[in-house]
Formats: sequence, structure tokens, C-alpha cells
Amino acid sequence: MEVTSPLRIWVVSDGRAGIENQALGLAEAIQRLTLENGAPAEITTKRIRWRPAFDKLPSALKLPAMLDPASDAPFPAENESWPDLWIATGRATLPLSMAVRRHSGGRTFVVQTQDPRLPTSRFDMVVAPAHDGLSGDTVFEIIGSPHRITPRRIAEAAPAFAATIDPLPHPRVAVLVGGRSKAFDLTETHAADLADRIAAAITAAKGSLMLTFSRRTPEAAKAAMTARLSDQPGVIWDGAGPNPFFAFLNAADHILVTEDSANMAAEAASTGKPVHVLPMIALKAPGKFARLHADLEGHGATRPFDGTLDDWTYPPLTETDRAAKAVLEAMRTR
Repeated sequence: MEVTSPLRIWVVSDGRAGIENQALGLAEAIQRLTLENGAPAEITTKRIRWRPAFDKLPSALKLPAMLDPASDAPFPAENESWPDLWIATGRATLPLSMAVRRHSGGRTFVVQTQDPRLPTSRFDMVVAPAHDGLSGDTVFEIIGSPHRITPRRIAEAAPAFAATIDPLPHPRVAVLVGGRSKAFDLTETHAADLADRIAAAITAAKGSLMLTFSRRTPEAAKAAMTARLSDQPGVIWDGAGPNPFFAFLNAADHILVTEDSANMAAEAASTGKPVHVLPMIALKAPGKFARLHADLEGHGATRPFDGTLDDWTYPPLTETDRAAKAVLEAMRTR
């Protein structure tokens, strides 16, 4: 498929950071690749949501008129052309992705990340986690999910937090804590136990802590971990001010991540640093999470946290770049 220069990429999501970053990370990887070949790419972010009365409707019944008025315009205005590439993530975007493919007359190459839970043939490409077990001619599987982590990006984040992080003793331990989901829980008691094990490991290594919670972390669990880890050298981000997540990844010698988040595990594995997986309370059979962690262990990136901070090496996971190359190749050969 011939594309004009610059390549015009639209990134579409419901605006939630964890969702948006998947599509945006893939778009940025494509932008880097095109620039290497001397062709610029422009990324436009679109955030949409449906009016509450229509949100639960099946994707096939939703129309753009049902979008919340605060949404960005999902389609080009009359005097605009269709983008070359549409990358969307999340259930909310599915009706629009299918409509773009129809209404653009093939002008726009439509990529959906995550499992759309619809026939994958309705999209030009589905970039899906291998642990979801999707198959089909348009499916491209990767370990974990696309993301925005690159060595350059995390290095660029470091100076803003240098005054806080640079004085910390090594080994520096980044702890990324998720929370409650359909598959896992993080109770106050379990959080306290994890915190005690983390504190013992850092103390034994004479290291320091860099801790951040997710939006899903229960307040009781957050309070329990904060109370037990606050006497460790380091920093516990309380959610106020700029997010130090990228800077933590850059500075870390070890990364500890709870097993509930495919995003955090894949992001951590992209650094090439030892990733220790913290157990959660399983609410159902691990299923796809077990497959994900088996994939990450098979790559050499992760090991279950055993209370120590052992070192190991592995090639950084570069699945987002691999998916970006596949998208560009599919566009060229279409």
C-alpha cells in the first residue's frame, strides 16, 4: 500500500493511560522506524467515550452519534483526508475501528491491539498478546502488550528526578505494585507480608527502594506497604506531582512487579534488568497470566521473587519494535 509522506497515524483509545499507552507505544515505534528510513510520521491522539446510555450496546449497533460530546472527532472532517494508519486499543474503540475500515475505502490501515473478542478478519491487523491464544491471518502475536518504554525515553526522564534518586545507594530496587482485578487481589495482610519480604531483601543487600502503586492498588494495601517500607532508604511515590515511573525504571538495578499486570511485566522486561515477580492472591485459575509469565521466564527476563536480589542478564524484550516492523511490512505488501 502506498502512503504519502509524512505517514499520518491516529492513535485512538478511551483515554485511560494503561490502554492508551499500548496504541501510542506502537505508533511511536513505527514513527522511529520510518524516521530511520528518512520518512517522517505524524501521530495524532484521539480520545473517545460513549454516552452512558449506549456504552453497553454491542459494537455492531454503535454509531458515532452515540459518542459523548466531549470525545474527540473520530473521523476526518470534510476537508481532511483519512489517516494512513489507525491504531486503536480497548473495547470502546471497536465500533470505530470497523467503521474506519469500511468508510475509508481501504485508504486507512486499521490495527487493533489486545484481543478484540470479535472476528479478527474485521481488522487489517490485530497485535495481540501471545498469552491470549488468538489465531488468524491478521493476528500478530507478541509477548505481553505494546508499550512506550525505550532506553532513550527512560533516560530522558531521569534528570527531573536526579536530586531524589542519584543519592540512593545501590542496588536500587524499583517496586511496581498493581492491585485488585478479576483474577487477583491484594489484601492488607498479603500486602504487609510482601512489604516485609521486600524490606528484608533490600536491607540484606544494603540497597534502596523506589516504590510506585497503580490506580488499582487498594488503599488498605497501599497503607500497609507504605508503613512497612517507609524506613527504607529511597522514595515511595504517593501519586502527587510528576510520575517517576520512567525514572525508576532507568535507575533500577532490580525490578519487582506484581503478577497481576501484563503491561507492567512486559515494560519491566524491556529494560534488560532482572525482573522479580511478586505473587498475588489468585481469585481464579491463572490461565493467560500463567502463560504470560511462562513466556517471560522463557525469554530469561523474569523469575519468581524468592526473597533475594540475585542478578541475571537477558536480551531486553523488544516486542513493540517487532510489532511495528510487522505493521509497516503489512502496509507495504497490502
